[in-house]
Parts: sequence; C-alpha cells; structure tokens
Amino acid sequence: MAPFLSQLKSFRRRHERGRSKTPDGHRHAEPTGKAATPSDPLTSAIPGTVHALSASAISQPNSSASLTFPTLSSTRTPSSSTSPLLPAPVALVTLRNHSDTLLSPSSALEEIWNRAYDELKLVNPKLVHAYEGILSYALDGKKSRQRTSQPTNSIEQVDITRRRSQMDELIQAGLAKTEKEAKIKQNIGQVMQEVLIMKDVVSSAIQVIPQAALAWTGVCFALQIFVNPIIQSKTNRDGIDYVITRMEWYNEISCLLLKNNQDKDRSVSGVHIQLEKRVIYLYQQLLIYLMKSVCSYYRNRVLVVFRDTLKLDDWDGNLGSVKDAEQAVEKDNFIYKTEKKTAHLETLTNIAKSSEDKDCLQHLRLTDPRHDKKRIEQTKGGLLQDSYRWILDNDDFRQWHRDKQSRLLWIKGDPGKGKTMLLCGVINELKKENPSTRLLAYFFCQATDSRINTAAAVLRGLIYLLVDQQPSLILHIRKRYDKAGKTLFQDANAWVALSEIFTDILQDPSLGDGYLLVDALDECIVGLPQLLDLIVRMISSSSSNMKWIVSSRNWPPIEERLEKAGEKQRLSLELNTEFVSAAVSKYIEYKVDQLAHIKEYDNKTKKSVQEYLSSNANGTFLWVALVCQNLETISEWETLESLESFPPGLEPLYRRMIQLICDSVNSKLFKQILALVTVVYRPITLIELAYFTEITKGVADNPNRLKKLLKQCGSFLTLREDAVYLVHQSAQDFVLKNASNEIFPSGLEMVHYRIYSRSLELMSEILQRDMYKLCAPGFPIEQVTQPDPDPLVTIQYSCIYWIEHLVEWSSAKVEKPGSDLRNGGAVDQFLRKKCLYWLEALSLLRSVSSGMLSLIKLEDTLQMQADISQLTDL
Repeated sequence: MAPFLSQLKSFRRRHERGRSKTPDGHRHAEPTGKAATPSDPLTSAIPGTVHALSASAISQPNSSASLTFPTLSSTRTPSSSTSPLLPAPVALVTLRNHSDTLLSPSSALEEIWNRAYDELKLVNPKLVHAYEGILSYALDGKKSRQRTSQPTNSIEQVDITRRRSQMDELIQAGLAKTEKEAKIKQNIGQVMQEVLIMKDVVSSAIQVIPQAALAWTGVCFALQIFVNPIIQSKTNRDGIDYVITRMEWYNEISCLLLKNNQDKDRSVSGVHIQLEKRVIYLYQQLLIYLMKSVCSYYRNRVLVVFRDTLKLDDWDGNLGSVKDAEQAVEKDNFIYKTEKKTAHLETLTNIAKSSEDKDCLQHLRLTDPRHDKKRIEQTKGGLLQDSYRWILDNDDFRQWHRDKQSRLLWIKGDPGKGKTMLLCGVINELKKENPSTRLLAYFFCQATDSRINTAAAVLRGLIYLLVDQQPSLILHIRKRYDKAGKTLFQDANAWVALSEIFTDILQDPSLGDGYLLVDALDECIVGLPQLLDLIVRMISSSSSNMKWIVSSRNWPPIEERLEKAGEKQRLSLELNTEFVSAAVSKYIEYKVDQLAHIKEYDNKTKKSVQEYLSSNANGTFLWVALVCQNLETISEWETLESLESFPPGLEPLYRRMIQLICDSVNSKLFKQILALVTVVYRPITLIELAYFTEITKGVADNPNRLKKLLKQCGSFLTLREDAVYLVHQSAQDFVLKNASNEIFPSGLEMVHYRIYSRSLELMSEILQRDMYKLCAPGFPIEQVTQPDPDPLVTIQYSCIYWIEHLVEWSSAKVEKPGSDLRNGGAVDQFLRKKCLYWLEALSLLRSVSSGMLSLIKLEDTLQMQADISQLTDL
C-alpha cells in the first residue's frame, strides 16, 4: 500500500498546482470551455426517490436512531461517561461469526465494513435508500435504460456474499465509466490525466484490500466527480481526494483490531471493544460522506446549485465529522496501546505467581469432579435425557430455581432411585445458563473410594472447580498455602483451613451467582456432620448468592441438620412416583433395545423381557440395570426361562446374586474377589486384584480373561478403565450387613490381614533404591515422569494403604496370628530393611503426606501392644 499512498500524495500536489486562485484566496479548477455535464442518463433522469431527497435526509442522521457514544479514559474499565459529539453504532460489533468462532483476518475486515453499512441503514435510512437507488440504476442499466417512476432497489439486503458480488460489479463499472468519460473529455487536459492516474491507483488498491468493497463502490462512483470538476463543489472534491488517500489508514486500523481481537484480559478487552466501536463509527462517517457525494453528483443540476448556495450539503462539516472520528480513533488507539503495555508489564510480574498458583492447585486437587461425573455416567451405561428431564418441570425444582430466597434443594430417595444420574442431568442443564458469568461447582461422594468420601474432599473438589472457573479466587487459598504448603490440605487441621477458605470464597464480592451441588451426602464417611453444618451456615448467610442442591438417602441425621437451613425445598423421589416410574420406563426401553441388539432377541423375547422389567422395577433404576447385566450373561434361548428367577426389589435380587456366587464352581475365588473389592479404600486395578487373590497365573496375566472372570461375580462388580468398582453403595451395604457369613467366613478382619500381609510381601520383594533410575538424590518431583513399564504399578495400593489394613486387623478383638507387631516381627523387619525405599516410593506416588498420617496411626496402635518397645522406638 506504500506505493499507492505516495502516488496519491503526488497526485494531490499536481492537482493543487493545476488550480488557480480566486480573489478570495480559494483554488478551483480552471475552466476550459463549456462546463461539462454528465453524459449518463443518471444525470437527468434519476428516479423520483433521488430527485425528492430532502435536505435532512442527506445532511443529518435520523434523529430517532441517534445515540450517544461512550468516551474512553485511561482506565482499565470502559467508562460510562458519554460524549454529545459522536453518535454510537446501533449494535456492538464483535469480530466473530454466528457460531462464536473467530473470523479470519480477511473475513473479519469485510465484517467490519458490513456492520458499519448495515447499522448506517438504521441510523440514516433515507440516505442509504437514495444511494442504493443510484447503484441499482447502475446495475440494472446494463440490461435496460427504461425510466421508471418507482424503481426497485436491486441491492441485496440479506445475503452479504451476493451484495459483495454486486459491489465488485459496480466497482468495475464505475472505474470503467470514469476512464471512458475522462478520455472523452481530454480537452480539459491535465486534470483528466490525473483522474486516470487516480483511477489506476484505486484499481490497484482494490486488489490489495478487496474486503472493503462497500467503501470502494462509493469511491469509484465518486471519482466521476473529478471527471466533471466544474459542476461539483471544490470542497466536495477536496474531501473525496482526502478520503481516498486515507483508505490505507482506515484499513490498517482494522488490521490492528484483527490482530488484537483475542485479548483475554477483561480490562484490556473492554478498552479494545470501545476502540472497535470507534472504528465502526469512523467507517460510518466515511460511508456517509461518499454516499452524500454520489447522491449530490447524480441529483438534478438545478437542485445542486440551490443546495450549494444555501450550503445545505455542508461539505466542510461532513468532512469534519470524518476527521473528528479519525481523531477519536487515534486517541482511543493510544489509550488501548497504553493499556496493553500496562497489562503486559503485569503479565511479566505475574509469571512467577502463576507458577506458584499452579503448584497450589495441584496440591489442592484430590480429584477433578468433572472426571468423576464422566466416569459415573460411563459406568452406568450413559446418561439418558428421558431419565432426568422430568425434574425440570417439577414444582419444587422450579421454586428453588427461580426464587432467589430459596437457596437449598434437597433431593432424597431410597437406593437405586437414580439420584446420582438425576444430578448429572441437572448439572448439564445448569451449564447452559450463562456459562461465562454463572459459576457451577459439584462433587460426587463415593463411600467405597477413600479419596472422595470425606468432608474435606468435598470442599477440595468444590474449591478446585470454583478457582478453575474464576482464577482470582485463588488468593483466598494462597493466603494460607504460602505459609503451610501442601500440608494445609492434608494434616489434622485440614478441615478447619478448608472451611475457612471456602467461606472466604463464597463471601467474595466478585463471586456473583452460581450453583453448588453435592451428591450422595450419605456416602460422606468422614466429617458429614461438619459438612452439613457448613452448608446450613452458608445457606443462611446473606453475603453469598450461591444456590445449593444436595442429594442423599432418606436418613434422619441428614434431615435433622438440614432442617436448620432457612428457605429450602425438599424433593422426595418417593412422593414423585409417577414421574420416576415414567423415567424408569424410558430407561427400560433403552436397556431392552440394547439387549435385543447384543443378544439378537426375537420380537417375542424382547417383548417378554420389557414386560417383566416394567412389572417388577418398582421405580428402581438400579434393579433394572442389574437384571439387564445378568441377562447379558444368559443365552438368548434361556432368557424367557430365567426371567422369573430375578425377584422384584433390590435386597431379594442381591440375595439371589450372592446365592449364584455360592453355587458356582469357582465359589472360593469369587468370594475372595467380592470380599477384597468390598473392603479396599479405593477401587483397585486388575493388576492389583490379581496379586491380592488366588487367581491362577494364566488368568492373572491375561486382562481379557480377568474381565470375563469379573462378569461371573454375580453382577456385583463393574469395570471402568481397568479399575474395579462395586455397582452401587447399596451393594456394599448388603454384603457387609446381610451376606457377611457367606463372603467373610473367617471374619472381615481376616480380609484386612490378607491385604496387609500380601502388601508387605510384595513391597519387600519389589522395593529398592532409585526405583525410577533418576540417579540424582533430591530430583524435583515435578520433573519426574512415570516410566513405562512402571515398576510400582503392582504395589501402588500397597504402598499407600498397607498400614490402614494393618490397623483395621489389629484393632479387631481376636487372637492375632503370629507375631507381626512384635519386636523382630514382619512389620519390624520391613521398616528396618525397606523403610527408606518405601518413603521414596511414596514420594514418587506423590503420597508422602498420606504415608506420614498412616505412620501416626501405626504408632498409636503400637502403644496398645505389648513387647513392642523396640518397634515403637523405631
């Protein structure tokens, strides 16, 4: 564009020398004979709408659509002050398409011109209509020169791609017409040569910036004013000359916007948005000037003289508006660049802080509830919309959702009623509400996983999600974390610190509105009373606008504490049997369709299965899921005979599943597996399962065989990403309370002993110095990568939880086998020989704090034993 600009500047200098001065000091083109008149029929036969154009239509914008334009000050937030000088665009322009994705630079540049043009139609419709009438005549004139009193506006109003095509056609027509008339009027001399030069320069510029077709169309039609310099105002010609030479700058401003359109800092992006408004307004003023010039040129000549005499067109004022808009853009651009520099300095200052924030979040994160939600949905076969959407029309839910005073919704129901999947669906629906401004945090308690069955874990999960969505909230954590480090979240006072942090976050004025959800409160094994009290306290506080949803079984202790909350809603699944049953019916249809596809049922079998499930489900999702899981293991021809063997109700069904295990040829192994999965502190992997049970080597070394083996364990177990889970908390409750004699024939404590003793054997065999071959004592744990294969993969669970199982076994009031806890016993020998290697393994597993807490438990246990003075000292 640099050659283009220099050519135009050269043209302007030559053009000034080609004019003579009048007595009053003004320059004008020297007349050389009779004044030229336009040769195109447009000169004398512009349709009536253009002839009748009023002074107000061209001189002033539509007053009813005029708005004040906000001014910028050198602050970080958009100012609310206004300037009476500049009217604002009707709509805020953003350089994105309808799918809210960033446009390419060329598309975005064209988008700016399109927005400016379309908004101008709303501000000054008469002017744009008159201008489009002239363009329409030029478009249609190729096909027909017949005059009509009421011409049709041929300019596309909706399809911007077609409008662009029309403008390209008009640009070429305008340039061709300018060249033709200039050559015809060669007797005018030097001025005509300069017009041809300008036409060539504009043609080149159009190739460089084709996206500004809307502006180039006006420029090309305005060039014809120079072909007839006598009949057009000198001020108007100078203004067009100025506008053409500034086209490069106008588009460079847009390039600045495009380059910086991805600013994520909200304060800087606010200034950027205001600058964007200024550019749109500048483009509108430019278009207004070009449109008025074209309309003035093609208007009836007598009317032009009349208007020039009365100065109705006010070319000086119109050009002044363009220049004022330019100055406003330059001023705001300076402010924007200043803010960018300041933001950049702040970014450099915060680089060190961001690293510390990252460490803080890593230590806070015990689990990512978003991953837990995904795992739960996958484990249960996917989230079916028809199974939860009924709640959106429920009166209790709607009351909680729209009433600002209603802060708590408690969803309660018996096991297997679908509470967890109901909350998964509600979370999906709440995500759709203003995700950019409304926070959403949730947590899923699970009694069988020690990572997520404590009150402290609930707060860590909620805080993690809140900070992840609003990073500024991390300051509330850092105030305490900077002093204590990661032990803040793990020591005996973790609950106190976390509850204070959580309270500070919810009382932060910048937090705004949002939702907090906690599923399965009854599966919070440690600290449930404290958690319930904190929830009630937060709900009763006037300094927080967060709304809560919690779910649990129908437990009186939970109800007693939640009763203290103020405005709340209860949603009992037992009191909404009609809706729950309808949702279960949809779920049955879904599951039977799956079964029919997998097992290749005929229509009779499929219908019989669906009828049996519908008649016996009693509104329980879990019962349906368990029966379908059992049916997957039964041949298609045995299905109808087997249906009656699945009794209605969860407990009778569990009893049948236990009986199948007891009657199996592999009964001993199945009982070992079910007992192990029931008592472990987190879901164990297939590899760990093989080492803790008496699975034969051929099966243990083959993951596919292991998976098939699990499917034969009476449908109590499910597998997700090589981790073994119980199908439901109610299954664990049933095994512990109603089937302990069958599953734990030697007592529950002996299962703990087997896990502890086997862990000690494995660790003694595997642990050694420098397990990951780092060859550098004190190597930063953040830089450690897990090798493949990982030598700790078989003993991860053992390293972290062996003491927990030892304490459980030791605490039971039974005669202890052997001398494990005595001086010289198994524990004594392990700690003397492998303690340092064990601590190294804990550090590689990032679980040193867990190991230290376990050692404290071990010391407390040893204090109650006899003949262990040396072990206690150790």
